[in-house]
Amino acid sequence: MSPQYIGIIGIVILFVLIFLNLPVGIALGVVGVVGACVLSGVEPGLSLLGVHYFNSAVTYMYSVIPLFIAMGLLASEIRLSSDAFYTLNKWIGHARGGLAMATTTACGGFAAVSGDAISTSTTVASVALPNMRKAGYEDVLSLGCLAAGGNLGFLIPPSAAFIIYAILTEQSIGMLFISGILPGILLTALFMLTIWIICRIHPEYGPPTSVSTWKERIKSLKHSIGVALLIVLVLGGIYSGIFTPCEAAGIGVFGVFVLGLAYRRVSLTRLSFALHEALKLTGKIFILISGAMLFSKFLVLTQIPFALSDLLITADISPFFILVIMLLLYILIGFIMDIFSIILITSPIMHPVLVKLGFDPVWLAVIIVMTILMGQISPPVGIVVYGLKAYVPDVSISTIFIGAFPFLLAMFLCLTLIILFPQIALFLPNLMSPG
Repeated sequence: MSPQYIGIIGIVILFVLIFLNLPVGIALGVVGVVGACVLSGVEPGLSLLGVHYFNSAVTYMYSVIPLFIAMGLLASEIRLSSDAFYTLNKWIGHARGGLAMATTTACGGFAAVSGDAISTSTTVASVALPNMRKAGYEDVLSLGCLAAGGNLGFLIPPSAAFIIYAILTEQSIGMLFISGILPGILLTALFMLTIWIICRIHPEYGPPTSVSTWKERIKSLKHSIGVALLIVLVLGGIYSGIFTPCEAAGIGVFGVFVLGLAYRRVSLTRLSFALHEALKLTGKIFILISGAMLFSKFLVLTQIPFALSDLLITADISPFFILVIMLLLYILIGFIMDIFSIILITSPIMHPVLVKLGFDPVWLAVIIVMTILMGQISPPVGIVVYGLKAYVPDVSISTIFIGAFPFLLAMFLCLTLIILFPQIALFLPNLMSPG
């Protein structure tokens, strides 16, 4: 049997194991090791098991993962999201739909110190949702903008999705971080435009509230200036080449801790909880990455990525048409799987094929992550929606999905613009310092 047929059988077995509820990281590792044993012998195949799990634990570049996770969890514990929402509420909350706009923008701001979608949506929801309900907002708008805003956590740096994608495809984490800034700002603006349109059609969804005085607005800035300076320091350091992403992550954790001390919100209980949760999440992610590395080595042995890219290059098919088909496939997979599983399973196959077809790898990372995110707020799975549903058990899941649909259209428009105008994603990375 040829290596390609063995590879196809391995991929089928992988999906069977996942649908049987075997953890994705374990399923990837099992298929990778067994497949390598079949193709190259038992001893070389088993040696991969020790090598890759050990490398995942000792590789310096991987230290960015626990640091940014700790940064996000600590930021959540000291309630930095409430600071962002408070300031934005004072400035734009009085307008029709203003609280929803403030919520979406707060999601974008908190995403810059979180890097995760579910934690972004639920953390901001703890502050924004009671305020929106008190102001008479309909849940369909409130929860829709929270679900969509949570997705900004995977696009605006530091994005956990970009970290994993960069590791698996051997791209620069810093480049991918910076490439997400302008698309993240564009998507935030489109979300705010969506809220404005919804409130024009259904004024009762987001009634206006009282107007804050200019004194109150200026005074509110002190609640967010620390977060803004921290974001500028971390991302500016990466962009200018002063910090590596790992160093920036360490500075970010320290910066969040200092902000907590300054605001008198740090306690031993909160600190220990954030670090404990960071350890648990880091362990899960490292198992996923190690399994994906083993699976990737197995695919290299099968020669499937190279055979597929050669087939597509020699075929009389437009590379752009192939890209569109693959993006549609990503959307369909996103309906039933979470973003990490999709990146871990598909990137060893899809990325080398699309790069060989002539597409920029940094631009590819942005549009692939953006495409997967569309599935994260779509039925039947919609992992961000279900994460938000766990926070608001009194609301039906259909209400959140209906509320998220207009924002799904905004995401499609944003994706289309990035495909048509690649410089939206590539402008800042192309200006980055070589350091």
